[in-house]
Amino acid sequence: MKRLFLFITLALVSLGILSCSQSPSSGSIHIVTTGDVHGSWFNKPYVEGGAYKTSLMSVKYYVDSLRTLYGKDNVVLVDAGDCLQGDNAAYYFNYVDTEGEHLFSRITDYMAYDAVVVGNHDIETGHPVYDKVFKELKTSRIPFLATNAVVEGTTKAYFPSYTILKKGGLKVAVIGFTNPNMKAWLSEKVWEGIDFLSITPMVQAEVDKVRAKENPDVVILALHAGTGEGDGSQLESQGMDVFNLVEGVDVVLTSHDHRQTVMTRPGSSSVLVNGGARAGYVGHVVIDVNEGVKNIDAEVVRLDKMKVDEQMVEYFDADFQKVKDFTNMKVGSLEMDMRTRDAYKGMSDYINLVHTVQLTAEEAQISFAAPLTFNGTVKAGELIYNDMFTVYPFENELYVVKLTGEEIRKYLEYSYEGWIQTSPEHVLRIVPQADPRTGAQRWSFVGRSYNFDSAAGLNYTVDITKPYGQRVVITSLADGSEFSESAEYTVSMTSYRASGGGNLIIEGAGVPKDEIDARIVARYPAIRDMVYEYIKTHGKITSTLVSDPAVLGNWHFVPEDKAEKLLEADMNLIF
Repeated sequence: MKRLFLFITLALVSLGILSCSQSPSSGSIHIVTTGDVHGSWFNKPYVEGGAYKTSLMSVKYYVDSLRTLYGKDNVVLVDAGDCLQGDNAAYYFNYVDTEGEHLFSRITDYMAYDAVVVGNHDIETGHPVYDKVFKELKTSRIPFLATNAVVEGTTKAYFPSYTILKKGGLKVAVIGFTNPNMKAWLSEKVWEGIDFLSITPMVQAEVDKVRAKENPDVVILALHAGTGEGDGSQLESQGMDVFNLVEGVDVVLTSHDHRQTVMTRPGSSSVLVNGGARAGYVGHVVIDVNEGVKNIDAEVVRLDKMKVDEQMVEYFDADFQKVKDFTNMKVGSLEMDMRTRDAYKGMSDYINLVHTVQLTAEEAQISFAAPLTFNGTVKAGELIYNDMFTVYPFENELYVVKLTGEEIRKYLEYSYEGWIQTSPEHVLRIVPQADPRTGAQRWSFVGRSYNFDSAAGLNYTVDITKPYGQRVVITSLADGSEFSESAEYTVSMTSYRASGGGNLIIEGAGVPKDEIDARIVARYPAIRDMVYEYIKTHGKITSTLVSDPAVLGNWHFVPEDKAEKLLEADMNLIF
């Protein structure tokens, strides 16, 4: 009986029937990963005098060089999410030119992507955009992956979990996860009907399921999540948590935090790679398998903005011209230069414009706003639509939320704690850090500047000599009427902020997450669209127009002499 079993087994092996499970695989693949491209699809500037930049046209040049050297079937191309937001082209094809197939769908098909992961900024575009792209990618047989995005109230996947590729003589599984912290940033309208689950509790089970069902030779985990610190503390940055935890995975691709990273797991051949953002870099992983034994090398490659796929440039030129024409559309004029960096020092024309627009919401008494472009300038003179992206780069809508006076003060205390410090040497909360590209020391903010909210509609001071909780003193509303901590006020803010983004409303003001929706008294369109309409209506924007103290009130750092001197020194360090 044993001899008969052995004879049958040998016969099956000779026919190749058992070869998948019993014969070690051999082969070689090159994995190229993009992430956080944020609409950087074109290499040419939209505005006269602008600079050329790295883009997906640069990525195509690099990927095709590998395809030429090693064969197209030996190269895997994966995007780790945040494709659909962040550039003029993305905005134009998301919301202006919506007829026909989305440009991103056509580009990924042209470039022969093998898989794309859903990012939080992809969800931010709203159901009409990402559902359309999902459908179009499916038609092109490019999966839009997000294992942990499920139909609300169920365990049913909204997007596919994984895809199987046959590359370089190997069977390759790509399993995708999106950012689990989505609901803390985005309004319900854009993610309605979807739940986003934490990655770490479910990742091993998903890997085990795919390995058992598909028996892949190589497993790639593609996460739209930051690399993080690996200490389990950051829901939005679980890359290292997963890398340290999961077994049976060869490559972990991370993204979201725009931080180029390569690391190897101790005692393992597994690698983690984060290719950075905006197609400036790509992750490149080489996996050689010899009779089941793997050798894995990984690097982050800087792309050359002048090396592009010229055929791709020509193929999509008509689309580029559409975006260019839209970008150069005249909007109005500006009397003075506006610099976003001036918002870090106090009231400025830039942040005053945003506050003034937000206070056009008829329900709003007070406005919260932060500088959303870290260091941008809009020059005096004619304004074109491209300037709207400097003033307001994100797709946030305007919400009006009911808060008590005490919650408003606590919110501002929390905001300034992330922005300034009580120190004899500095006002701004800055530290020297090594530039990850050059190693040189440079000064930068500890926190994210898009969370540095100031208020308009109030008169208040911020004392740089006092500790957290004692800095902000609100004296009155902008019109001079009494401000009371027990009274209720209506406050305009971004949909990101009203959804809990930056934790200012939840941890700062102390409003429970499940109470926020009941506090919303009005919803308005995208703030960038409101800025555009405001400028079109007024024609010329002057400092006087956007700095009316009866509307905005006034705030400044105190003691003024000390604050002014230290702020100037800090700004010189950063810029």
